[in-house]
Amino acid sequence: MQHVVVDRAEWLQARKVLLAKEKEFTRLRDEMTKQVRSLPWEKVEKDYTFEGPDGLETLADLFGHHSQLAVYHFMLGPGWEQGCPSCSFLADSFDGTPMHLARRGVSFVAVSRATITEIEAYKRRMGWSFKWVSSDGSDFNYDFGVSFDKQDIDAGNARYNYAPASSIGDEMPGASFFYKDGDAISHTYSTYGRGLDILIGTYNWLDLAPKGRDEDSLDYTMAWVRRHDEY
Repeated sequence: MQHVVVDRAEWLQARKVLLAKEKEFTRLRDEMTKQVRSLPWEKVEKDYTFEGPDGLETLADLFGHHSQLAVYHFMLGPGWEQGCPSCSFLADSFDGTPMHLARRGVSFVAVSRATITEIEAYKRRMGWSFKWVSSDGSDFNYDFGVSFDKQDIDAGNARYNYAPASSIGDEMPGASFFYKDGDAISHTYSTYGRGLDILIGTYNWLDLAPKGRDEDSLDYTMAWVRRHDEY
């Protein structure tokens, strides 16, 4: 990739033109997130139960003392020896997040279908401290569109990111958000696929670097990503 090299005055002129577009993009993003928060809410009808390091917890328990809950659906299925590299890529930024979310009334938790023993083992390997619970034996992952039966995938009946999907695995990534008012819990928003980009701090840094993500020559996006102890 070659670029024209110019003097300061010409660079500054071009930068100001781009700045106007950046400000427009920021306003559009503010409007989009406003629409996210304006969506109708879906009543959570089931009593989901999870297993954490201290025992069983309900969905309501995951809120702690807060009225809002952010969930990252981490790709780690039962029997897996290690978590998805891409999910691990995201999770490297999780440890500093919960304390700040808590100041705005939001609890954070990662959820996987792997057993809590498997989760704790991988969590120790990665050196993470964020809360991570198991939905093993629960419909939670299936109901929120991140876990799939092989027969549904093979039959073309699986839906991911709100559309039919055939080229998917039995576990996929996502993020879901909930609100609790008394005993009533509502599902307010979920996002999948490229909708998770905004949560990937490293990608946001790369997007501003001279070569960007530099993934066009790879077999697939994120093919370069490794778990942090594998680089």
